[in-house]
Amino acid sequence: MGTAELVANAILHGVAPISVRVRGTATHPRIEVLDGSSEAPVPASSAVDSDDFLATFGRGLSMVAMSAVAWGASMEDDGKVVWFEPASGVGDHEAATPVFDSHAEPDVESRSDQAVAVSLLGLDVPLATALGRQYADLRRELRLLAVAHQDAYPLAANLSAMFASYERQLPREVQFAVKRARRAGKATIDLDVTVEPEAAPILTTMLEMFDLADAFCKAERLLSIQRTPEQRAFHVWYLSEYTRQIDGQQPVSFRKSGPGQALGNQQVS
Repeated sequence: MGTAELVANAILHGVAPISVRVRGTATHPRIEVLDGSSEAPVPASSAVDSDDFLATFGRGLSMVAMSAVAWGASMEDDGKVVWFEPASGVGDHEAATPVFDSHAEPDVESRSDQAVAVSLLGLDVPLATALGRQYADLRRELRLLAVAHQDAYPLAANLSAMFASYERQLPREVQFAVKRARRAGKATIDLDVTVEPEAAPILTTMLEMFDLADAFCKAERLLSIQRTPEQRAFHVWYLSEYTRQIDGQQPVSFRKSGPGQALGNQQVS
C-alpha cells in the first residue's frame, strides 16, 4: 500500500523521471520513490481516523505513515527521494513521524597560498557522471542511517561526518565542469584545479573506505549498488592524481594509465 501511494503522489505531484527502488539494509529495507521535483512532500495536518482507514483514498502520506515503521524524504540536487520502511501491518501501530534530510551543496571554498595545482588529464565525463550518482546514493545511505537509525547503526554518524570531510577536500569546480561537458556532449576533458596538501592522507584513507563500502554492498549489508570495475578504476585514478601531484609527481592521463597499471601506490585491478 505504501509503495502504491508514493508512486501515485510522484505521478500526481512530482516531476519525471520517476523510479522505484529498494535500499537500506537487510534488517531495515527501505522502499524509495524518486522524482525530479525539488519540492518536499507535505504530510496531512490531521491524523487518519482508524474507523475510516480503508476509505482514505487521497490521503497518501498519512497512509504511508500508518504503513511504515519509519518514513521521510531526502532532498537531492536533482530532485527528491520519498521513502518508507514497511511495517508488519497497516494501521496497527502509531503512525511514524517523518524524517526529512537534505544534501546541501557546500560552498566553493577558497584555497590557501599552500594549495597545490593539480592537472586532471583525460577525465572521462560519462564515468565521472555515473560515479557521482553512485557516490550520492552511498552518501545518502549513510545520512539516512545516521538520522533514522542512530541506535542500530552508531557508526553511521561518524562515517557520514568522514564523508563530509572528504567532500570538503575536493575542488567543487570539477562537478560543475563535468556537468557542462556532459551537456556539451564531450567524452573527456582536461582540468586544472588546486587542492590543499593536507588532503592527501584523507583521500588515501577514503580509497580504502570506498573499497570497504563496495564489500558491504556486495555482501548486501547495504542495499546500494557497488562500483563497477571501470568506475573503481576511474575513482582510483581520480583520487590518486591528487595525492601523486601533491607529492610532486607529474600528471598521468586516465586513458593512458588504464586498468591494471599502477597509479602511485594504488593498483587498479
